[in-house]
Amino acid sequence: MRRTQLYLDDDLWTVLHERARFEKTTISDLARIAIKEKYLGDREKRAAAMDAVIGMWKDRTDIGDSTEYVRRLRKSKRLERLMRQWRS
Repeated sequence: MRRTQLYLDDDLWTVLHERARFEKTTISDLARIAIKEKYLGDREKRAAAMDAVIGMWKDRTDIGDSTEYVRRLRKSKRLERLMRQWRS
């Protein structure tokens, strides 16, 4: 962890100070949480969403080998897309 200093307006400091006292934490902790939610929240949500869909095809028996099935789907779509672009 690295240390940094922030200059806060009096109004913002007052709000954070009151909230920190209410939540029994520090202004620094509130700032860290807010910054993480703002700048890392999307990344963590995206990673969680990706983790949720990994292996979603593994139990399918009606499509054969799930890896090959997905590759065929991707390959056919890629070729169609490239052909449409080439013709335009």
